[in-house]
Amino acid sequence: MRYQRIPSGLFIKNRSKLQELILPGSSIVLHSNDEMHRNGDQNFRFRQSSDFFYLTGIDQEKSILVMNPWHPEERLREVLFVLKVSEEQITWHGYRLSLEEASRISGIRNVQWLDDYEKTLSEILYRTQHIYLNVPEHIKYKAEFETRDARMAKKIQSLFPLHSYHRLAPVLSKLRMIKEPEEIALISTAIDITRDAFIRVLGFVKPGLMEYEVEAEISHEFIRKAASAHAYEPIIASGANACILHYIENNRVCNDGDLLLMDFGAEYANYAADLTRTIPVNGMFTARQAKVYDASLRVLRASIKLMKPGVLLSEFHAQVGQLWEEEHVGLGLYSMAELRKNQSNSPLWQKYYMHGTSHSIGLDVHDTFDKAEKLQPGMVLSCEPAIYITEEGLGIRLENDILITENGNVDLCRNIPVEREEIEALMN
Repeated sequence: MRYQRIPSGLFIKNRSKLQELILPGSSIVLHSNDEMHRNGDQNFRFRQSSDFFYLTGIDQEKSILVMNPWHPEERLREVLFVLKVSEEQITWHGYRLSLEEASRISGIRNVQWLDDYEKTLSEILYRTQHIYLNVPEHIKYKAEFETRDARMAKKIQSLFPLHSYHRLAPVLSKLRMIKEPEEIALISTAIDITRDAFIRVLGFVKPGLMEYEVEAEISHEFIRKAASAHAYEPIIASGANACILHYIENNRVCNDGDLLLMDFGAEYANYAADLTRTIPVNGMFTARQAKVYDASLRVLRASIKLMKPGVLLSEFHAQVGQLWEEEHVGLGLYSMAELRKNQSNSPLWQKYYMHGTSHSIGLDVHDTFDKAEKLQPGMVLSCEPAIYITEEGLGIRLENDILITENGNVDLCRNIPVEREEIEALMN
């Protein structure tokens, strides 16, 4: 654990909010992430399940949370199970949490070794009518392998077939959309680390570098500032690569005269930042690049102003598309007459801007979100209007992270350089 310990009050508060959204007399069973095999006797670096971390703060594998807030025995209303390791395992793999440490982190009084799980689970579920299980649900993504939660859900259902079962994922999703002040502070720390990495890169980029060398500078700053990792695979895309939306190879030369699109963000205490900036490889925008960049910056600033409570993301995205129409005409991509004549179901702006403008940010860079929900105070979302002129090999995306407030919003990336003149000055 590189980050400073998070006060347990956050996790106590999160569990309390969860209790208010589930049926009386219910139990919740939630598992940590699996360790993922890499090759031979090696695993990938462990990354905790976001849902499990949200409720416990525990960053350790093979951990289980069982809750029944209505249980007649107070000691069984919240129980956390953690792995008990041998001296030999500690020698090979390092220290694991003691019962007392796990209790301090999570705020859960009753912490037991994993060996006692099945006995205690039966004791809790005997007094339970409803059981909430956390089988992962994602509209756009279906994993080819089962999570630990999904596997254990089948086992629990086989052991307790007559209970009433419910989905935990939609309940946690609703909770995680609204960030507590402690979470906003952690996201802000991740953004600060990301800002420092961007400024470092501005003094480093020059013609002839490989894209992965730029990535290495970012990684250096992340590690130096105690980020646990990149929040997602960084996109370091020079020239025409910027028109590939999910380009992550980062293996081309940054050529003189090209633009360099960098989409990256630090992960701090499992919370994500998400930033995109586009800069000239040689430190100076050409006249055409400057014109397209200035249009992009105008759209970014106008888009941020539209992000306020009560707005649906679908409506917001359509409004951003309309902002782009005027800019596209000004850039000569199509005429006003062509715009008026267009009778298709696809607006002309979609040819040059084909992805969404915003997504939720939190414990995941694409955090839980229900698009049927209107923006509410406490939500943190990206704002990332972009333009991709494939025929010119020119792609520009600018992205900031926005906190929705009662009176509008706060740009959490407002201290990160984005003005064209400031970028040129810092690079030169």
